[in-house]
Amino acid sequence: MTVDALTDVAGVRVGHATRTGDGWLTGTTVVLAPQGGAVAAVDVRGGGPGTKETDALDPRNLVQKVEAIVLTGGSAYGLDATSGVMAWLEEQGRGVRVGADPAHVVPVVPAACVFDLGRGGDFRARPDAATGRAAVEEAAASAVGARVREGCVGAGTGAAVGSLKGGVGTASAVLDSGVTVGALVVANAVGDVLDPETGVLYGELFQGRVQYPPAHVHEAARRRLAETAAKNAAPPLNTTLAVVATDAELSKAQAQKLAGTAHDGIARAVRPVHLLHDGDTVFALATGARRLDPERPLALNEILAAGADVVTRAIVRAVRAAESVDGVGGVWPSYGELYGGGAGG
Repeated sequence: MTVDALTDVAGVRVGHATRTGDGWLTGTTVVLAPQGGAVAAVDVRGGGPGTKETDALDPRNLVQKVEAIVLTGGSAYGLDATSGVMAWLEEQGRGVRVGADPAHVVPVVPAACVFDLGRGGDFRARPDAATGRAAVEEAAASAVGARVREGCVGAGTGAAVGSLKGGVGTASAVLDSGVTVGALVVANAVGDVLDPETGVLYGELFQGRVQYPPAHVHEAARRRLAETAAKNAAPPLNTTLAVVATDAELSKAQAQKLAGTAHDGIARAVRPVHLLHDGDTVFALATGARRLDPERPLALNEILAAGADVVTRAIVRAVRAAESVDGVGGVWPSYGELYGGGAGG
């Protein structure tokens, strides 16, 4: 049984740590690989990324597998959350062996951050090592194949897309070959996710699942969005992050190709995308449970196409699952409040 989430890739777990209230509106999300790690890669397209340990994922470099990926709020400050994840992994003996003693490991934990500083009211309220540890502990305690909480949780707590509230979303697909591809996205974009002429989400236009809202509803939504955009006067500093995972056996180079083509899924759902204000980053994980057919050298194409598709659906789900925020740090109405309807995608 699948749950239409990243966790449909067997062994992959997700945990969130969320901080709200008293000036806080931020958090951290950890994607925990199966014991022994997963082949990993990354592709960065935004002009203002905030990342850590991404150089280790270059196919030319030594490290082949990682144990976890960290997505966090707090801009570059929030990358401190990674140290809490590293400490937990070290305690479990999970990481790159650097000596004869099994306890001597160095966990390589790639990470990327989104800009949400001050959205809860306190510019200094951002994730730290304790936040990262709480997220990885939640991931480790979750069941295999567990449902993933979406919306304003973890790294999506303070997320915004244009003038709308953003958040975390996830989706998955099982291919005819039996290979599973899943994605988890933190939707926090400078660009818009809805067509200004109709109010339909761009990602749903791509999927062909279009229900046009009544004209009076759309007009009311446009007025509300214009009012909140003027009120917030926030700097256009945003980032969309994604982790795309598969149970296929991929090399680091193939995983990097998957991360690259998955960016197409962002471009279908967010317009414009990959700007200098953005730090758009996609990580890819391959657990290697299913070997690709060596007689079909183009079998990777199906995985590449599915990766982009599930990223688009995950962004739609993130926006539909988000809840409105109206506080001292700003006002971001949710798509659901403006147009109605529950989580979709």
